[in-house]
Amino acid sequence: EDALLNLKLDEIKDIMQSHFSSIPADWYRKNEIDSYEGYYASVFYSYFASLGLDVRCEDTTSYGKIDMAVVLRHGVFIFEFKLIKGKGEGSALKQIKERGYAEKYRSLGLPIYLVGIEFDRKRRNIKRFEWEAYREA
Repeated sequence: EDALLNLKLDEIKDIMQSHFSSIPADWYRKNEIDSYEGYYASVFYSYFASLGLDVRCEDTTSYGKIDMAVVLRHGVFIFEFKLIKGKGEGSALKQIKERGYAEKYRSLGLPIYLVGIEFDRKRRNIKRFEWEAYREA
């Protein structure tokens, strides 16, 4: 929670990479859970929800669905998750911008942060983590 409160989003990357690395390889045997974006998103969801934060999953907008939004008193964090298969790196943050997901939260008058996270199925971990503050066009 401190990482979000203090806008140290790169710490979230480190925390979550360590968290994914601690999941035993045996838990992936005889299933293909690591083939689904929802698996990775659910790990993020459960982590933030366990902290008692206001976490909104599959948050509907007029442009699509935000994978996850975390709404705090000092800001809104919009997360997009992508499971990368081959090419496509950089597509998570790009999707947040192209679909205008931040528009839903502009009326709150809070700073908005866009977070694109991409996962590597082979490593079962974060491959790319990008974020930026939202700026109106």
